[in-house]
Amino acid sequence: MKSHAQHDPERFSARAVDWPTFIVSGGFLTAFVGTAIVDINFLSASVDGAYATSVRLFGAYWQVLLLSTFLVGIYVALSGSGRVRLGNLAQPEIGTFKWFAIIMCTLLAGGGVFFAAAEPMAHFTSPPPLYDVAAETPAAVYPALAQSYMHWGFLAWAILGSLTTIVFMHLHYDKGLPLKPRTLLYPVFGERALHGWFGGFVDAACVVAVVAGTVGPIGFLGLQVSYGLNDLFGLPNTYLTQSLIILFLIAVYTISSVSGIQRGIQLLSTFNVFLALALMVFMLFMGPTSFIFDSYIHSTGLYLSKFIPMATFRADTEWLNQWTVFFWGWFLGYGPLMAMFIARISNGRRIREMIIAVSVVAPIVTTFWFTIVGGSGVAYELANPGAISIPFEGFNMPAALLAITQQLPLGFLVSVLFLILTTVFVATTGDSMTYTISMVMTGTDDPPTLLRVFWGVIMGVVAMILISIGSGGISALQYFIVVTAVPVSLILLPSLWTAPRIARELAKRSQH
Repeated sequence: MKSHAQHDPERFSARAVDWPTFIVSGGFLTAFVGTAIVDINFLSASVDGAYATSVRLFGAYWQVLLLSTFLVGIYVALSGSGRVRLGNLAQPEIGTFKWFAIIMCTLLAGGGVFFAAAEPMAHFTSPPPLYDVAAETPAAVYPALAQSYMHWGFLAWAILGSLTTIVFMHLHYDKGLPLKPRTLLYPVFGERALHGWFGGFVDAACVVAVVAGTVGPIGFLGLQVSYGLNDLFGLPNTYLTQSLIILFLIAVYTISSVSGIQRGIQLLSTFNVFLALALMVFMLFMGPTSFIFDSYIHSTGLYLSKFIPMATFRADTEWLNQWTVFFWGWFLGYGPLMAMFIARISNGRRIREMIIAVSVVAPIVTTFWFTIVGGSGVAYELANPGAISIPFEGFNMPAALLAITQQLPLGFLVSVLFLILTTVFVATTGDSMTYTISMVMTGTDDPPTLLRVFWGVIMGVVAMILISIGSGGISALQYFIVVTAVPVSLILLPSLWTAPRIARELAKRSQH
């Protein structure tokens, strides 16, 4: 039931660009690229120093924040508030399968393919410190997968759009407030959060985080697909090849973003889900089938039994900062804009189905995917030591993926399809984030076409400039998203208590 708007929606729905946010975020991007061109070593050293400080001071807080967000979200979903329908529609505007496909593709992104192959192998060859097992032995299999589930499971997904989505949907659809990150702070600071430099800083910090987090995968995709094309087809692995791949990617995700959620974004996501399902089924039955099932069941049991110890592990901060805290910072950086995007596509959904889909079902699908891809790699490595670990040396993720896929029947075709899958995964993140950044700039859920084109093109161009310097430029940007997670994590904090309060108020109102 829609409440009486306390704000005039027209006041925020004008398609004018928020210039302070645009200038701060665009200015940062320009300064970052300029510094990278002039002195990449200085930039890398500066980012490394800021990264080390961020994870040292905020790592423990991030671990508590992610765990709390998941637990509070599940509580809200299972409580009486879970039946509340969010938004201003009596029925969802997007069908359930297509809606879930968009969520999976946007939030999992390209990292979900390369990390699915690489991370279980990394933990298998160098077990996490929580587990006292010998490396590269059968005993190391389940801890390797369980640790991967921790990084890509319930906690990671919950921070990307559960409690924060409730706040956005109520304040935007019911109260007429803008779809901008600053709106998350309205329940705490009131009108002060919506106007002036404070609101502009909040929005700019969140945009910079997402631009850093999206440009990185775009650049890495150019490097990784170029490596794959060289390995499979003998094409030269040069800057020209990498640039052409990125230009193709820019065209795909920009056209998709311009065509809107109901058309391009939905079509790309649906295509990718069907391709991923086909590859899952093929690998499941053509690969080490019984090993995959046994590993998934056992590793899931281990993940659940060690859930709290893994989530709260602080005994080896050096390891943590390379793995868990790095991932938490990365996902936190995406948090507000991902939640905005889920709010935009979830109009008419109930709180319970939204939280369960994002925080429970999507992680279960993700962990099964990691078991099929990464678990197969571990099985091949056990059977033939060095088959996967040698190509993977130096954390060469595309080499690990291709080493796994080429063990399968029709290995060449499967390898090509995986490269396509990864490309479309990155494209679905590119189109949704281009769309959402444009939403931040205008505060509306239908931003101007030119703005979408601008952000789509500029992110791709920045990726091309940074890889021209070498992978160090892209790596610096990837690590910088963890630095931006410091202010972003403070913006997300109030949702822990404001979302349950909003859900209770809406539940009471719906009973009258």
